[in-house]
Amino acid sequence: MSTLALSAADGGEFQPPTINDTHLPEILPWGAEWGEGILGKNGLVLLASVVVIWAFFHFAIRRQSLVPTRTQFIAEGIYGFVRNSLGRDILGEKYFKPWVPFLFAVFTFILVNNLMGAIPVIQMPSFSHAGPAYVMAGIIYVTWIGVGIQKHGLRYFKLVCIPSGVPWYVMPVMIPLEIISNFIVRPLTHSLRVMAVMLAGHMIVMIAASGAEFLVTQQDNIFLNATGIIVLIGFVPLYFLELLLMVLQAFVFALLTAIYLQGAIEADAH
Repeated sequence: MSTLALSAADGGEFQPPTINDTHLPEILPWGAEWGEGILGKNGLVLLASVVVIWAFFHFAIRRQSLVPTRTQFIAEGIYGFVRNSLGRDILGEKYFKPWVPFLFAVFTFILVNNLMGAIPVIQMPSFSHAGPAYVMAGIIYVTWIGVGIQKHGLRYFKLVCIPSGVPWYVMPVMIPLEIISNFIVRPLTHSLRVMAVMLAGHMIVMIAASGAEFLVTQQDNIFLNATGIIVLIGFVPLYFLELLLMVLQAFVFALLTAIYLQGAIEADAH
């Protein structure tokens, strides 16, 4: 908890944590201002998550057995969840198999990077920063547009922007709305959703932790000390709620990815 909490100000007043307080000194400072550079803590966490994912699944499947070990059971459960719930149920039996590795990579990468934020030394999830969220959403954006063009040619843009069955006199209003919705709002909300939830959730936990420490250790009033203990007790469910949100946001991000791919593949069916 001490890594999440802040000391009181010199005048004895509580100073709530800010985003800048979540960053550790840069290991390689060059090009890594505020921890967001590729050589900063955030970039190193992103790289470390790839190693963690590879190591876990490599260890889990190196000795496959008919009766799975606990690690193999977890690994197979994650893969089965992505394959069935995100792949087959969204993309359909005809199209889902080639996209399972991609959806699996998206889900596990977002999940592990979110859960990294639950480690006190790391402090902030990678996707609480706008940069990684924008990059991931950008990759998905280019992918589903590319799939649409590959499947339907340039006619894909007509299929997306001109809904079938709409009267001609509504088109001048409908077409700009469809362009904004599909090609501007969609990638922005895809990225900002995970970033906003990760940032807000972790800041709430940090404020609760630092506030509890301030009330317990920096105040002489017994009632304030008791209030700090209550806040500390409340910090525990907040922490586990944040863990739940980390998992849910990874699922939502991968789910939207599957929905966008499905829409691009079957654009002519809408």
